[in-house]
Formats: sequence, C-alpha cells, structure tokens
Amino acid sequence: QVQLVESGGGLVQAGGSLRLSCEASGLTYSSYAMAWFRQAPGKEREFVAGVVWSGYSTYYADSVKGRFTISRDKNTVYLQMNSLKPEDTAVYYCAARRRSAILTTPPSYDYWGQGTQVTVSS
Repeated sequence: QVQLVESGGGLVQAGGSLRLSCEASGLTYSSYAMAWFRQAPGKEREFVAGVVWSGYSTYYADSVKGRFTISRDKNTVYLQMNSLKPEDTAVYYCAARRRSAILTTPPSYDYWGQGTQVTVSS
C-alpha cells in the first residue's frame, strides 16, 4: 500500500524559507513521477513542481520558478521554498503517479498525502 507523508510546513515571514518533505513507502514500480501541489482556501488545487523518480528531470510552475527546488533522495521528495510570498500560503500536497512523465493536473496522480499547511505572513 502506497503512503505519502508530508512534513515541514509552518508559519514563516515573507522572504523566508521552508523545506517540505514527503516520505514515500510502498512504491513498487521502477518509474514514478512525484509532484507537489498546493491548494489555497477557495481555490483549485494547483501544480507546483514535479520530479521523475531518477531525479534527472524536473518541472516547475511559472509562479515558483527560480524560488522553489524539488529533489529526491531515496524515498523522500523535498521541496525547498525560498523567497516565500504571502501568495504561497496554502496546504501543500505530495502526489505520485505510476508513470515517469510529470503532468500538472491533479487527476493524473494516483496517490496523495494528507497535506501540510504553509502560511507566509506579510
């Protein structure tokens, strides 16, 4: 059974940094794509960043490009978030799909974590 467990969220001032972690277990395929999504109150869930399991390919939403970095080490996927802005405030979710391509739509992903809250104060 696949489980994704996020951690690392919290409250930070604008301009600050946070690192989110997603510990994955039960992934039995050799090729997965992992991604981070976020959902702010009253808004749809949106793609933030993705990485293929090998780690050699990444993809970012334009809104976070240059500020966020996604990476993978063994069974943990990280999202390093720098230069945070109040508009980055959301619940952040880790997701996995049983294919190697990074896609940006939530229905493309097979497994989800429970989410971790990130709040950026101005």
